[in-house]
Amino acid sequence: MKALILGFVVIIIAVFSVLPSGLGWGADVLAFLRGALPVIAILIGLILAFVGIADIKDRAEAKKNEEQ
Repeated sequence: MKALILGFVVIIIAVFSVLPSGLGWGADVLAFLRGALPVIAILIGLILAFVGIADIKDRAEAKKNEEQ
């Protein structure tokens, strides 16, 4: 229960800090996201590639077991 409440508090603080009437960090957050987006896209692509390879291996193994 504490974690849930703390999570909501952190979300509220983060939203407040990005709002122009709050701390006004909106431009800084957008600059960070623009810089981090290519790195995040590469990591997501790598994860998806590994999941796809594992899926292909699982299908091949299931087909092999089905034949036996």
